Amino acid sequence: MTDPSDALTPYLTVVFSRKPRSVTAIDVRSLTSYTDTLIIVEAGSHRQVTSLAEHVVTGLKSQKIKSLGTEGLKEGEWALLDYGSLIIHIFETRAKAFYDLEGLWSDAPRLDLSEFEPFAPTPGKTS
Repeated sequence: MTDPSDALTPYLTVVFSRKPRSVTAIDVRSLTSYTDTLIIVEAGSHRQVTSLAEHVVTGLKSQKIKSLGTEGLKEGEWALLDYGSLIIHIFETRAKAFYDLEGLWSDAPRLDLSEFEPFAPTPGKTS
C-alpha cells in the first residue's frame, strides 16, 4: 500500500498556501466506501472559508484536478469540495466545533501532515 499522504500533496499544498487555522487529514478507507480521505480545514471567518475554497478549486483546476462537486462556497460557513477519493471540508471556527467531524471519525487514523509544517501558520503568530 502506498503512503496516502503522497497522493494528498497537491491538495494540501494548495490548502496550506492560504494559511488556514488548522488542517486535519483523516484516512477513512477502512470505515466507508464513499471516499478514502477527509481533509478538514478551519478558517477564521466566513470570508476566509469562501476565499480558501475558491482558491483550492482554482489552484487544483490549474493542475488539471477537477472537483466532482462543490457545496457552500458562497455561504462561507462550511464549504465541501468533493474530489472523489478525497473530500475537503472547509469550516468557519464555530461550524467546525458544532459539526465536530474529527469526533465523528475518531476511530479513523490521522495522517501525518508534518511535511507541510513550513506552510502551516505558527500558533499565536499573526501575519
